Amino acid sequence: MARDRIPTSRVRRTATLGRLAAGQAVRQAGTRAANVTRSREDAQAALERRHLEAAEQIVTALGTMKGAAMKLGQVLSFLDVGLVPEEHREEFQRKLAALRDAAPKVAFKDMRKVIETELDDDLGELFAAFDEEPIAAASIGQVYRARLHDGRDVAVKVQYPGVAAAVRADMQNLGLIMRVVKRMTPGLDVKAVTDEIRLRIDEELDYELEAQNQRSLARIYRGHPFIHVPDVVTRLSRERVIVSGFVEGIGFEQLKSYPQADRDRLGEIVFRFFFGCLCRHHQFSGDPHPGNFLLMADGRVAFLDFGLFKRMSVADVEHELAVARAVTERDAQAAFDELASTGFLPNPERVKPDALLAYLDDTVGWYTADGELQLTPEIATRVAIESSDPRSSHFHTVRHQDIRPEHLFTVRMLVLTLAVLGQLRARANWHRIAREWMYGDPAVTELGRQEDEFYGRVAA
Repeated sequence: MARDRIPTSRVRRTATLGRLAAGQAVRQAGTRAANVTRSREDAQAALERRHLEAAEQIVTALGTMKGAAMKLGQVLSFLDVGLVPEEHREEFQRKLAALRDAAPKVAFKDMRKVIETELDDDLGELFAAFDEEPIAAASIGQVYRARLHDGRDVAVKVQYPGVAAAVRADMQNLGLIMRVVKRMTPGLDVKAVTDEIRLRIDEELDYELEAQNQRSLARIYRGHPFIHVPDVVTRLSRERVIVSGFVEGIGFEQLKSYPQADRDRLGEIVFRFFFGCLCRHHQFSGDPHPGNFLLMADGRVAFLDFGLFKRMSVADVEHELAVARAVTERDAQAAFDELASTGFLPNPERVKPDALLAYLDDTVGWYTADGELQLTPEIATRVAIESSDPRSSHFHTVRHQDIRPEHLFTVRMLVLTLAVLGQLRARANWHRIAREWMYGDPAVTELGRQEDEFYGRVAA
């Protein structure tokens, strides 16, 4: 019997989430009523307490689940940078690390059945050796270390049995979850967010699609000087099992204590992988959380887990770059025209170009302003707050914008990448790096020059 059963009943899961939504609604209403008679400072403190309670409730409720709700919990886990007051952040980070890295486990005999059913053979025939103790727990499965008969060490990701039914139940309940989230970020377009999350999570359930995503990036980065994406063992990968090259390396918690120069290098690599992949290749991994990369012994950084993945059209990527260029050039009208023409401002007459530019400055200025900047959790906090939080100084502007669903995971990727870089306290002139994609400028860093050489060699 599995040590942690996956709750698949919509009634049970709805009850959990319904209590969460109802409790949060009452508390939020109470805060608004009390704020009428509070000073500005007291009202701010009360709002922060509500945010902390809501975030903790979401982590607690979602941490009991597997499936889409668990995945959504991991998506939300990095939003703590803007929702949790500074004095509680360290404690809260520990809770989130437990959510990210210690998902409930399922007994190996049940996982073995999935492997043998999917690959239509006995485990001993498929692998020369197989360690029954999982090395990692993903949101909808577990990862094991094994050895092929040709001697290669591999990572075997196996989907939890019954998780598909759990995900279907979660999709039914997604609206309830998003109502709680909306109370923390009222500017959110819940319908667009919900639809995009449903699509992405439905894709993530199919490991054959993940294998396709991983193969695509493994080809792009094969031979890259500082980025590694493990190859997929296609013959052993199916809808619920994916096998790829095993990677050994140093994890994020240890890397956070490395010297500044090492953290700067790591931060630039992370920035180049997520931003650069979007801008150069019009596709990217949508999950830039610390459990998905390792520093290898040879100095390369291995990136893992490509279930949450997004491909974008050339036009959509050019839109992202056009907005960034407009902010860089202080051209408020150009930024306004770009966002209005692509549907981001459904009521453009209600938004002033200068106010929009000020808002964009506070959300993307960390890579559009020319100057060295050490990123911190506080900077990530401010960006998250200014983006959509009721505490945003630009909230009038925020509430009149509508993030298009095709750009939703781009925005998420940018914010979560910033959160990672902030935890690393990485330092760089992020704008000079970004100009390689925004304007086609030559590289100004050593890593950039190595990458220029790599792409020049590939193009040749």
